[in-house]
Amino acid sequence: MLNISNVYNKFLVAIFLATLFFSCENDIKEIQDFLAEKNLPIGVSKDVYLIHTDSGRVKTKLISPLLKDFGNRTEHPYQEFPEGIELITFDKLGDSVSLIANYSRTYSKTQISEVKGNVVVTNYKEKSKLYTEQLFWDQNTHYIYTEKPFKLITKSDTLKGVGFESNEDLSKVTMKNFSGIVYISEGNENNSKQ
Repeated sequence: MLNISNVYNKFLVAIFLATLFFSCENDIKEIQDFLAEKNLPIGVSKDVYLIHTDSGRVKTKLISPLLKDFGNRTEHPYQEFPEGIELITFDKLGDSVSLIANYSRTYSKTQISEVKGNVVVTNYKEKSKLYTEQLFWDQNTHYIYTEKPFKLITKSDTLKGVGFESNEDLSKVTMKNFSGIVYISEGNENNSKQ
């Protein structure tokens, strides 16, 4: 036998839920606040392949399997690459410098990126490579730095240490607590004599 009271209660619950569902009006700000409160991204992209050009010339390529956009944060909005990143920059002559890491986070307001996990920076023209586990990159000043252990390999040297600063193409380097053999040329005086 049907219990009329049970059917009636289910009917009322269904009408209440339908009314609630159709009467809700969420604006974008409310949705963003909800996502930020729950620490959810406002956007997710898979198999990211971005090319930035200027006057028809490729300046950067960004490749990543996953991008999460947390631009809804009021204090520190950021973009996260939790499955790794490869960033390649090209100068006016077409020479490139690449940065590869297992993880990256870029803060939108400051344009400072933290990359970590098997970080490798390679300057192909100068044949130099930097290896470290964590690196910070200031996109505004084109400057990289770490306080973690590093290994720098150049054409003639292999240096290890803790603490490293440089411009992003590894051409002007400051190292802390480093060891290795450094070869220094004596200038042009000896080269100019024939």
